[in-house]
Amino acid sequence: MADTFDPTQWITTSEATALTGYAAAYFRQLIAQGRLHAQKRGRDWFLRKTEVIAYADEMERLGTAKYDPWRSGGRQKRVAAP
Repeated sequence: MADTFDPTQWITTSEATALTGYAAAYFRQLIAQGRLHAQKRGRDWFLRKTEVIAYADEMERLGTAKYDPWRSGGRQKRVAAP
């Protein structure tokens, strides 16, 4: 399998931190959860720059709604019986 790693499309966690303001540890957590795609090269994690920007933009758009556990539909609000 050929290596298709293009360094112009990938950034390190420290570059992602400088770009968005999120901590490098937070990016590693997102990688572990599978929420961002990444490749480990040597000791560094590389993330797709477009995904990092899209994630930061989405979190900015959601504002405080990102903390609402019912926003994704994963949890259902219970309606009291009349």
